[in-house]
Amino acid sequence: MPQYLVAGYIPDNFDPSTVDEAMGRAIHAFNQEMDAAGVLKFAGGLGSAKSLRAQTDGRVLITDGPYLEAKEHIGGLYILECADMDEALAWARKGVAAARGKVEVREIFFNPAE
Repeated sequence: MPQYLVAGYIPDNFDPSTVDEAMGRAIHAFNQEMDAAGVLKFAGGLGSAKSLRAQTDGRVLITDGPYLEAKEHIGGLYILECADMDEALAWARKGVAAARGKVEVREIFFNPAE
């Protein structure tokens, strides 16, 4: 069955104190619902990041920051196993409602278990 990345985006100036108890409960309930449905393979929030860029001289430049040229960055992710993109989008829609944010859904093309 295909797997999908559901990446949750937060603004660069995100303040974690804006996550209230109701949102935390909604996200937890969403996670439990996906787990019970058997689609959730992995879920997690993300911390600080380093960005890597290839340089013309063959070296790699490493800089602080969770973004390359963006005003927002990925704050968390889910790996879902769904029948198709429509099912993944249905779950993502629920995630947007729970987290009051926005997400991106992408099919994962390589699955080493297959």
